[in-house]
Amino acid sequence: MRAMLLERTGGPLVAATLDVPRPGTAQVLVRVEACGVCRTDLHLMDGELPDPRTPIVPGHEIVGRVVKCGPGVAGLAPGRRVGIPWLGHTCGHCGFCLHGQENLCDEARFTGCHIHGGYAEFTVADARYCFPIDESIDAAHAAPLLCAGLIGYRALVMAGEAERLGIYGFGAAAHIVTQIALWQGRSVLAFTRSGDTASQVFARSLGAQWAGDSQQAPPEPLDAALIFAPVGALVPAALRALRKGGIVVCAGIHMSEIPAFPYDILWGERQIRSVANLTRRDGEEFLALAPRIPVRTEIERFALADANLALDRLRRGDIQGAAVLIP
Repeated sequence: MRAMLLERTGGPLVAATLDVPRPGTAQVLVRVEACGVCRTDLHLMDGELPDPRTPIVPGHEIVGRVVKCGPGVAGLAPGRRVGIPWLGHTCGHCGFCLHGQENLCDEARFTGCHIHGGYAEFTVADARYCFPIDESIDAAHAAPLLCAGLIGYRALVMAGEAERLGIYGFGAAAHIVTQIALWQGRSVLAFTRSGDTASQVFARSLGAQWAGDSQQAPPEPLDAALIFAPVGALVPAALRALRKGGIVVCAGIHMSEIPAFPYDILWGERQIRSVANLTRRDGEEFLALAPRIPVRTEIERFALADANLALDRLRRGDIQGAAVLIP
């Protein structure tokens, strides 16, 4: 099969020809129809994630069809469309796994980081961590739901009942969570990097009531802020924009160092929380909700061989919505 391989952190992906993998016990072989390009893939390439496996096939926003089932697979059969997310394996018996916090399992392994992912024509996945995908949406538009959508949804849940929601970093996750928030009756304010008028226009086109630079004060204090950009300096900026009792949710897997800030912008029972990965319950809830809204993803398609181009454009902030690879 054709694949794009990260041979070492710090380097570009290289085109490779690999053997089609065989599914083991409780695994399925999936023919990849589409794989989203996520900022986490950039963190992987830049060596910003702990203990990645190299060489590795990246990609964890995967939509495809089951080709073959290994022994012990129940509930899936060849021909079934599935989505494969970031969380690819947990131990199943630790305190976290037993109490609905499998996203925090110390033995967790992640798709495209420890397990070969979707920048390829085929991949193998643990059947327990595959989600059925609605046939009404095409694979390319469904792919960003598997991480940008799931992490955005988990971050939104952490914001509680917040009505006035600030979103910092208006990329793939933000454009999905905006649609959910508006459907729920919340208002959305979008914060972008300085001078990024294209993203501000994009946010307003989706229904954001206000859009401006990330260091600007919003027209009114926020009830909650979701930070998707991996920029630590946005934490104190978001705290300053927050009302007393509000919540800042840091939704990225990696963030640059958070600078020191005065206690008075945290005081008043403001909170800072982080999102770590996802659970299968998140996936079940969100993927059932998305067709009801319905969530519509803005995508740009790339050939598998153009994965480095897609990643470069994502790094530059030159993608509105999400980039998706089509093997």
